[in-house]
Amino acid sequence: MKTNPLAGLAAARRNGSPYGITSICSAHPVVIQTAIRRAVADKEATLLIEATCNQVNQFGGYTGMTPDLFVAFVLEIASREGLDPRRIIFGGDHLGPNPWRAEPAAKAMSKAEAMVTAYVWAGFSKIHLDASMGCAGEPAALDDETIAIRAARLAKAAEKAALARGGALPIYIIGTEVPAPGGVDHAIGELKPTEAAAARHTIEIHRDIFAREGLTDAFGRVIAVVVQPGVEFGSQNVVAYAPEKSKGLTELLEEQPALVYEAHSTDYQSRTALTALVANGFPILKVGPGLTFALREAFYGLDLIASEMVADYGERPLARTMERVMLAAPGHWHSHYHGDKASLYLQRHYSYSDRIRYYWSNPTAIAAVDRLRKALTDVAIPETLIRQFLPTLSAGLGRADNPETIFHAAVGQVLADYDAACRGG
Repeated sequence: MKTNPLAGLAAARRNGSPYGITSICSAHPVVIQTAIRRAVADKEATLLIEATCNQVNQFGGYTGMTPDLFVAFVLEIASREGLDPRRIIFGGDHLGPNPWRAEPAAKAMSKAEAMVTAYVWAGFSKIHLDASMGCAGEPAALDDETIAIRAARLAKAAEKAALARGGALPIYIIGTEVPAPGGVDHAIGELKPTEAAAARHTIEIHRDIFAREGLTDAFGRVIAVVVQPGVEFGSQNVVAYAPEKSKGLTELLEEQPALVYEAHSTDYQSRTALTALVANGFPILKVGPGLTFALREAFYGLDLIASEMVADYGERPLARTMERVMLAAPGHWHSHYHGDKASLYLQRHYSYSDRIRYYWSNPTAIAAVDRLRKALTDVAIPETLIRQFLPTLSAGLGRADNPETIFHAAVGQVLADYDAACRGG
């Protein structure tokens, strides 16, 4: 059994042989299945799958899954695909009071402690402690000391749960200088990376407060810090990684030999940019919306193909169904997308923020995707239609007579860039 690759990230970088690991941040079954199939094919790979506080928590989150149900969901797919469950690391992202920030801090933190406990009991071993957001009556952004004090409180809950459960103690990620879970809701201009001095202060104050709270051993298992390396995506644009702008952060790691950085919102970055991130000290590459965006492209491309090829399929019924589903339940998009009616329509379906991902688990959406799948099963799609409607994929995929092959190819194409970057390009 291969050693946990997360434990060796900092040492590998110091030794001049950096490698990375992709963090799959999605609950879509096709995305999870594609990632698992790739891990089965690569017998040396360890698969890191993460859930966020809003997506999965003790009350179900927006997926309806508690931490133990999420683990069971992933492991069931792994069992079907023949992947040894010991090759999967489960991570909890942005674990803190964010889902309950409209409530008083005492109540929100109590729920956050219960959530962290539930994650650890379920088998999550990588825990991102994120108490950066203000609760009711507090500033939106808290000071570093308050954040660290609350992070230590959550770490205590995680340590207690891990000791009671038995097995390995968690590893931790600290730092929070990224947008709140779900991403930004506007076009982004120039993005300024975290200052090295600010990152240093985050590390030092967490180290000091953890020591004060009797958590020195737990801090010794902090492997990475979340900072802003200068990568992000908004609804309509992507900010590409510019290594020279985060040079100070890379140099800071020389002072912190046990640490690396965790890069959030790496979706839509090029393979070259991802490779540079790994080389420059950002070896944990988190991706989520970029995967479901690629899957949505495949769904919609095949929806157009079926409209052209299959009698009685109709005119883009999947896209039309998704529009009805999103309009009927606008909670996941209405406060994130802005503009006139035409602009809102385009964002609902084609935004980089990919908030349509929240709707694929709707029963009506599931039925529409299933209808698409059945319509194209045993149908050979001509290369010319693949080139027309799915031009980024291999034209020969249509010969598979199985739309599932195209679903997985679309997601796998994105993951291939991450795999290459994690191996040095």
